[in-house]
Amino acid sequence: PGETRVAAQHLDDPAFRGPQRRVDLALAEPFEGAVERGALCHPRAEGLCESEVYSALRPAEHRVVEVLRRDARLSGVGLDAGPRERFAEIERELAELATRFANQVLDDTRRFALTLREPEEVEGLPETWRGLTAQAAREAGEEGASAETGPWRVTLDAPCLVPLLAHARRRDLRERIYRAFVTRASGGESDNRPLIESILALRREQAALLGYASYAELSVASKMAPDVAAVERLLEDLRGASYDAARRDLAELAERAAADDAPEADALAPWDLAFWAERLREERFAYSEEELRPYFPLPRVLAGLFALSERLFGVHIEEADGDAPVYHPDVRFFRVRDAAGEPVAAFYLDPYARPSEKRGGAWMADCLGRRRLDHGVRHPVAFLVCNQTPPVGEAPSLMSFDEVTTLFHEFGHGLQHMLTAVECGLVSGIQNVEWDAVELPSQFMENWCYHRETVRGISGHVDTGEPLPDALFDKLRAARTFRAGSDMLRQIYFGMTDLELHHRYGREGDDADAFAVQRRIAERTTVIPPIPEDRFLCSFGHIFGGGYAAGYYSYKWAEVLSADAFAAFEEAGLGDADAIAAVGQRFRETVLARGGSQAPGEVFAAFRGRDATPEALLRHSGLAAES
Repeated sequence: PGETRVAAQHLDDPAFRGPQRRVDLALAEPFEGAVERGALCHPRAEGLCESEVYSALRPAEHRVVEVLRRDARLSGVGLDAGPRERFAEIERELAELATRFANQVLDDTRRFALTLREPEEVEGLPETWRGLTAQAAREAGEEGASAETGPWRVTLDAPCLVPLLAHARRRDLRERIYRAFVTRASGGESDNRPLIESILALRREQAALLGYASYAELSVASKMAPDVAAVERLLEDLRGASYDAARRDLAELAERAAADDAPEADALAPWDLAFWAERLREERFAYSEEELRPYFPLPRVLAGLFALSERLFGVHIEEADGDAPVYHPDVRFFRVRDAAGEPVAAFYLDPYARPSEKRGGAWMADCLGRRRLDHGVRHPVAFLVCNQTPPVGEAPSLMSFDEVTTLFHEFGHGLQHMLTAVECGLVSGIQNVEWDAVELPSQFMENWCYHRETVRGISGHVDTGEPLPDALFDKLRAARTFRAGSDMLRQIYFGMTDLELHHRYGREGDDADAFAVQRRIAERTTVIPPIPEDRFLCSFGHIFGGGYAAGYYSYKWAEVLSADAFAAFEEAGLGDADAIAAVGQRFRETVLARGGSQAPGEVFAAFRGRDATPEALLRHSGLAAES
């Protein structure tokens, strides 16, 4: 706070001459006092009026100025000395609290481990899960552990947790693991409950210092959404389209449980949903998630993903292991070249879960951004990080379909970072793309996982090399809308809870604490209420340990954009290679190339020819009738 600088390459660029150079030097000085009645008025501007400043800048640099002015204002530089000092203090406190929050979630996740020794305890669990947990047991000192005889070490990391909840026939085991998961970091030495209240109070104070009625209003001020009311309208529209469908989903699970005379059929609990959903999926579509794994070995998935990128965007990706140092033996390095073979970018891939040293989830991070230097353009380098099932023994990593879509998702982020054409570092790639639009390329890429020819390219049985059979693909695609209402409602639950905590909680109403807000929102956004002990907020790292505070809705906002963008390819004809390549080139030249150099609404309109609408999202989700 108090100092914002233009990216250094502007100062080093020999193309800057005359007024261009003077303007940039002025902007590179501490920005304090630069925002006054909407005009740029730094004393080093040497008498240039605002129109002269802007006429000296190229289009991308216009955006840089806009972003700097906005971020300077939101970072408190316009405040008087006392409030500005307090604002800076709040920033430091929030950074410390966010780090503590994330670390305590990680610590509590690591702390939990359950060793199963009896075969009946793992009844129903797939071979890949048994192999993974036996390997974990060996690493923990159980030298004789094997997939067949155990023991099996259970943790709360996704590759262990998700299959267990979906396949373990022991209901008491599912309940024990579920309760451990939703109560992480809510007691003992890793209790995040007091941190939540402190974080929310500090954010309210920070917003008030800047003249906003709530932190949600402050958050939306730097996003694509015009205001909080527009976000609430979208979430409510999607809630209305998904709630009845989610209730029907629950009724179907109860019927399926009753067909097996399961005692829980009359009162399904949260730890029953994934189990009976998987049984219903197997029955309705005649395949299991584990049946798909052998068709998706990581090397084949990567080869198909790279081939798709070449067809759509005209880039060639090649293995370059050994060209750059890596921070773990699992990490790989790749180079990206254009159609002429010229280097464009590079990326690291860190694919596997490592529970003892790596947080859960998946993400893309920028190692180096594209920028112009004295000697030319520096190419971007990305980190693509996942937490998929690691190899067991000599076999490659066999990916679940969810892990495949996750890889496509993160690769979409990577494409926007790597294929940018912008050379101003502050607006290159994903830099300063509004938070609620930055998921557009990532969610767009997930759609290709349901395209027949793409799936043939990314699949190859680990033993035979045969691609996923058409009959199995048809079931997979039909299953895309399976429980779509429930899945969407779950995201609405998270998004509405986040928004309410940052917009009304602490200012109005009589909620006793953040968990009362959660329970109140759950009444309208869940079809099975959370258990009384549920403390999922204590591990809700997106909003308390990450950057999604008052912004979790961004996933759905961007999903509207991404579904509408994919609809452009559908309209062109997914079977027409030339048409798809043409649309892909347009997507590359707009969404991927322009990065943060234009407002996201303008970028989307340049690609699509109009503003986005939610019709494609509801259609892809099978919820159009409810809209």
